[in-house]
Amino acid sequence: MVDAPGGGGPAGRAPVMADVAARAGVSLQTVSRVVNGHPSVREATRRRVERAIADLDYRVNTAARALVTRSTRTIGLVSASSAEFGPTSALLGVEQAARAAGYATSVVLLPEVGREEVRRAVDHLRDLGVDGLVVIAPDDAAVAAVEALDPSVPVVALEAPLAARGEGGAGPGQPSASVDQEEGARCAVRHLLDLGHATVHHVSGPPSWLEARAREAGWRAELLAAGAPVPEVVRGDWAAASGHRAAAALVERGATAVLTGNDQVAIGLLGALWQRGLRVPQDVSVVGFDDVPEAAYLVPPLTTVRQDFDALGRRCLEVLLARLRGEPAQVRRVQPELVVRASTGPPPARRAGG
Repeated sequence: MVDAPGGGGPAGRAPVMADVAARAGVSLQTVSRVVNGHPSVREATRRRVERAIADLDYRVNTAARALVTRSTRTIGLVSASSAEFGPTSALLGVEQAARAAGYATSVVLLPEVGREEVRRAVDHLRDLGVDGLVVIAPDDAAVAAVEALDPSVPVVALEAPLAARGEGGAGPGQPSASVDQEEGARCAVRHLLDLGHATVHHVSGPPSWLEARAREAGWRAELLAAGAPVPEVVRGDWAAASGHRAAAALVERGATAVLTGNDQVAIGLLGALWQRGLRVPQDVSVVGFDDVPEAAYLVPPLTTVRQDFDALGRRCLEVLLARLRGEPAQVRRVQPELVVRASTGPPPARRAGG
């Protein structure tokens, strides 16, 4: 480990690792392990070393360390510059997991995640010396861009659901981490069927997005497994306006239960149902997907499928670190959670005693 200039050493000189070791009462090797995030350090010892580092204002010279270890302990992140809740939350989840593991991150946001754009972003990050890369790949174009990269590049595709494999999704050899979107949709449908609804209608997300296709596949699979009718999908996007527009078709069909592609679509649907004089959940039950922070404060509070983006970030980092160790490609999934609130209930006939 190489020391960097600071101000807390004896006689005003920069503190070095030996000063930290002396202050904490440990060996140089122990200090090095703490600085490098090594797991085989007792928690009490780790805290003592970290306190000594803070007291002395000790700084590690990362450039010099990279020359010695051939590692910058930096991870590159590539994502579309999207305002969508899922990709943004996934990006934050990976960044937090990397920081907790002692890695810095370098982020490139792209207006369009196409093959050439991703290649240029990856080249830029590799020129910066990142140890590995994470590409947030929620749609067909992004996954195709990841698959087109040189196989030697240590990269993980994030948010590429397993349901998309064989349909333009991450291939069998592509390291990836994702939330189990199919299971999330199936949980939502089971919940509505258990309440007594004859079937569940679906307002989908954009078909080019892997998550939207996986959620639709889960919705369809659970209806078929229950022997329930499978209504025609109402096609939408991720915006509240598409949920608002979908209300007309759903009301015409007499829908009593609806699973939407995400919470924003559910918000638009709630508003449109209210404008038509329909009550939620007395007339129509609505389930969203994502559990955005506002979901608990809607009127009524929204039943939705929660994605644990912190866990997703940790799983993604595990896959990437395994890749850096030369281990076989790994695929990790995070299980979603159905959060039941007041927007779902029995169908009107059940409420009336029918």
